[in-house]
Order: sequence, then structure tokens, then C-alpha cells
Amino acid sequence: MKAVLPKHVPHVGASWRAILIGLLLIPPNTYWIMDSAGQGYPTTVSLYFNVVFCIFVIVVVNYLLTRVSSRFSVKQGELLTIYIMLAIASSVAGHDMLRVLIPMIPHAFWYASPENDWADLFHRFVPSWIAVSDRKFLTDYYRGESDFYQWEVIQVWLKPILAWGSFLCLMLFLMLCINNLVRKQWTENEKLSYPIIQLPLELTIGGGTSGILKNRIMWVGFTIAGVIDILNGLNFLFPSVPSLGGKLYDLRPFFSHPPLSAIGWTPIAVFPFAVGLAFFIPLDLSFSCWFFYLFWKSERVIASALGMKSIPGFPFVDEQSFGAYIGLFVIAIVGTRQHLGKVVSKVLNRKSEVDDSSEPLSYRVTIIMMVSCIICITFFCRVSGMSLWVIFLFFIIYYAVSTAVTRMRAELGSPVHDLHFIGPDEMMPKMFGTRLLGAQNLTMMAYLFFCNRAYRGHPMPHQLEGFKLAERTNINNRRLLIAMLIAIIVGTFSSFWSYYHISYAEGARDWFAWRPFNRLQSWLISPRSSNYPAVIAMIIGFFVTFFLMIMRMSIFWWPFHPAGFAISSSWSMNVFWFSILVSFIIKWITLKHGGMGTHRKLIPFFFGLILGEFIIGSLWSLIGIATNLPMYRFLF
Repeated sequence: MKAVLPKHVPHVGASWRAILIGLLLIPPNTYWIMDSAGQGYPTTVSLYFNVVFCIFVIVVVNYLLTRVSSRFSVKQGELLTIYIMLAIASSVAGHDMLRVLIPMIPHAFWYASPENDWADLFHRFVPSWIAVSDRKFLTDYYRGESDFYQWEVIQVWLKPILAWGSFLCLMLFLMLCINNLVRKQWTENEKLSYPIIQLPLELTIGGGTSGILKNRIMWVGFTIAGVIDILNGLNFLFPSVPSLGGKLYDLRPFFSHPPLSAIGWTPIAVFPFAVGLAFFIPLDLSFSCWFFYLFWKSERVIASALGMKSIPGFPFVDEQSFGAYIGLFVIAIVGTRQHLGKVVSKVLNRKSEVDDSSEPLSYRVTIIMMVSCIICITFFCRVSGMSLWVIFLFFIIYYAVSTAVTRMRAELGSPVHDLHFIGPDEMMPKMFGTRLLGAQNLTMMAYLFFCNRAYRGHPMPHQLEGFKLAERTNINNRRLLIAMLIAIIVGTFSSFWSYYHISYAEGARDWFAWRPFNRLQSWLISPRSSNYPAVIAMIIGFFVTFFLMIMRMSIFWWPFHPAGFAISSSWSMNVFWFSILVSFIIKWITLKHGGMGTHRKLIPFFFGLILGEFIIGSLWSLIGIATNLPMYRFLF
């Protein structure tokens, strides 16, 4: 049945009070993320522990308030509005977005030297308004023990902050527009399950006073995970205290001789929150995650045994994964084609019967805004020196992968989807060669590395999950859109503030800024031609995904999911594959011998595993930030 907001409740959930609380919490959260190096990385899995921690604290405070007077209590829709705002703002600040971009802004000029020859190779291709080049000015920034709050300092950073901040806001608003086009089909018509939102949804029932916090089984899971994290944290500080896991144990030393040595880094560990998250994904996906992870390892071993490791990049695992994600995008669009056809008819014909009155934006306005965003993004990149055909292809690939990730999250709730180094900035040089792209395009693509290094903390799935939460709890979509826009803007610019505040006090952190410029240097010194084996691997990954989908639709017992093939090669799967295997075994045994009734009864326990590790892990992280000392981190 179609969810329609009652007219007598015009702004359920997304109240101005909720938006204000979310607004006030965004700056400390972006600071938490920017200062969390060595204290855990909140945005490297699908559910952010810093956001869950904030909502948990508000729920506890809300419970205490209700004991005094229900007038001051925060309702579920308001809590979820705050959750959505914090999740989107955290994505912007996160480990694979502004934490990559901001250190890159001055990096190419501060670290230029006669040895790397960056000045002669590409400095002339870098527009002055997207970077800071004055080495004398940058001394205090890199050295620290200085003051950011000086006008002469702020005005130097102001131009790149406004340029990149506006560009990023445009990118995220375009994502909102795409989500607006598919929201009704994926949320209301197909009724996708959105597993990632289940914990915040259950946590906030009745403002938190009647949700899972009143479930005893949940507190059993919470206690188990919490005690494990407390012991592991104490073990980190005092090695004499015994630990209960919490570390990565590498299996590689057991395979020291060729060809088995080609297996590479293969850690094994069990994390309670990862077991909990994997419990909510379909069995065929959890099976496919660990099965294809071992499959990729086997590929490397077989390649070594056959003497094919001499081929650079073989067996092209990243390229196969890239093709798989493009395949998932095509499958998603094919499945949504009828709805998109209705959207087009609504845009072209005002009298169309398609109802978009409950959408965040009308379809006509959405298309206008999409075109405007595309024009502005194209203008930004064009004045930066990129060719039009490179701009269009680059962002078509980027948004195709982004949409595939969003669909996968909505349908299956994958706990990880990092896609390290398989964005358009890596794949286009392999497809076309660096000579055809040229130095100007390659230089700008180096700066666009910030949104393509990995896709773990991608904001687009959180936007769509926000609209699903609105549909489940009767939040006004249009007021929620305002909350999202505020989160995007405030999250973006508060991230810049957080990073510069920390840098001028403690010295700037380079993080991942070396990679794109070292890669650019390599491309310009040693131009590459098209990498045909890599392109073939992309095509193979694309068709394998289609084959797996056809088999899944044709044979009811088919155990392999195409999304598992796509995500299993990611870096994060190294860390979590064994936790997913453990969760798969538990869920399989539960369903086989206990049935759906037992499965439903166990759900609160697995919520507790997630919540317990997130809350105690967050406390360790905050203690580390407060004391400026490394602490135990449960999330690598």
C-alpha cells in the first residue's frame, strides 16, 4: 500500500528541532572523524559507529527526559532525521572523501623536489584556485603549533575551500536527484529490504523508550560484545590483561612456498559487530562473500603455479570487480526501466497519471536540477583543463558505480563495498592509455582521486536509506530533503574547519595524498598504452555478473550471488571474510534446525553484538582523541 503523509501532520519527524540538533552535532562528528587517525575509522563499513553512538546517547537522554515530562521527549522520526543528517555529513567527512581531498590541496607543491620533478611535470596544469602553492605559507600548516584563526591564513585557504566545497555539494545533490528518481520504485514498488537501517530503526522505536533497549536478549549480545571490547582495550594498554581476539592473525606464514605463497595477506579474525551485520544479509550473499574471497585467492595461486604472475596485474582482480559493478548497474537500470519510463512521461506531460506529490522533489524539478548540476560539474572540470569527452565518461562511470553500490545496499545490505582503486581515474587510463588522455586530463584526474580512492563511506546509499526511513516512519520527504541539504553543506565546510584546526595545532597529516601524485608522476614519465588484458578482464567481470544473475533467477537453489562476486575482492573483505563465514554458519544452522521463528528470536541478540561493540569501541575512540594517545580500535 502506498505510503501517503497525512495532511493534518505536515512535518512529521523532520521537525526544526530535530534539524537543529542534527546541525549542532555535525561539527563535533566531523571533528571526530578528522581526528580519528589511529582511533578507528567510522566510515569504513556501511553502518557508522560514531552515528550509532550519538543516537544511542540521545536515546538514553530521551529516556531520562520522559521520566520527567513527555513534553521534552524526542520522537522516533526526529531521532531518525538526526541519524540521517549525521550519516550523510560523516560520509562527506569520511575516510574516502574529504579526508583524502583536503590533504591533497597543498601536497603537490609542498612535496615537490628536484628528485620527483613534480614542478616541471605537472604544476603548470594545476589551476591556482584548487590548490595552495606558497611553501612559506605552508610551513606553519605542516609544522603545527600555530594558529589557524588568522585572517591572512584563512583567506589563502578560502578559495580552494569554496571551489572544492561547492563542487562536492553539487556532486552530492546530483546523487540526491538520482535517488529521487528511483526512490518510489526501489522503496515502495519493489519494497527492497534495506538491512542497514534495521538497527537505527529498532533503536529509535517510541523515541527509544520502547525499542530494542527493552529487550533482554539484546543486552546479552551487547554485554558479550562490550566485555570483549573492554578486555581488548585493556590488553592494548596493559599487555598482561588477556584479550579476546580483536586482532588480525595472518595465515600467510603458513603458506611460505610457491605457488601457495601467492595467496598474499590473508588475515583471520572474528569481530562481533561484523558477525552481527552479516546476520542481516541474505544467506546467498554471505556465502558468496567468503566463497569468492577464497576464489580470488585461488586465482592468484593458480596463476603462480602456471607461471602467469609475470604478466603485470594478472589475474586482474580489481578490473574484474569493476566490470562486475558496471554489470550490477546495468541490471539495476534494466529492472527500473518501466518506472523510469513513467518518470519521463511525467516530465514531458503535466497531465500524466504518475503521482510525484509525495516525492522529495517533483520529477520535473528533479530533471531540471540534474541538468543544472551536470552543467556546473562540467564547467568546474572544463575550466580546470579537462576535455569534455573525458569529463562525461569519467562521471558516467562514477555515477554508474555509485548507483550500483546504492542498489546493492538497498537490496542486500552489504556491510562493506570499498572498491579500492577501481574508479574511473584508474580504469580510464587502462582503457585508453595515458597518451590519449594527455597530461592536463591526468592531472585533474589525480585531484579527483579523492572520491574514487574507495567507495566504503559513499554518501549516496545513506541518502536513499534516509528516504526509506522516512517511508517507514512517515517522515515528510520534502522537509527531510532540507535536512539532507543542510547536512551536505554543513558537513562539507565543517570538515574543512576540523582538518585545518587540527593541522595548525598538531601539524598536517598527509594520509593518502601521496598516491595520486606518485601515480601521476609515473604516468607522465612513462606513458602507458591501452592495457588490453585489463580491458578483457573488465568485460569478463561484466559477463560473469550477468551469468550469475541469470542462474540465480533460473535455479532456485543457486548459491552464488553476483553482488558477492563484486564485493569479495575488496580490501575490507580481507578483514571481515571470516566474521561473515562465522555469521553464515550460525544463520544457516538457525534456519535449518530452528526455522524462521528461531531466526526472529535471535535478531535482538545480533543487534546487541553490533551495538555493544559500537558503543564501547566509540568510547575507546573518544578517549584516544581526548588524551591524544592511541587506543584499541575494533575497526581497521
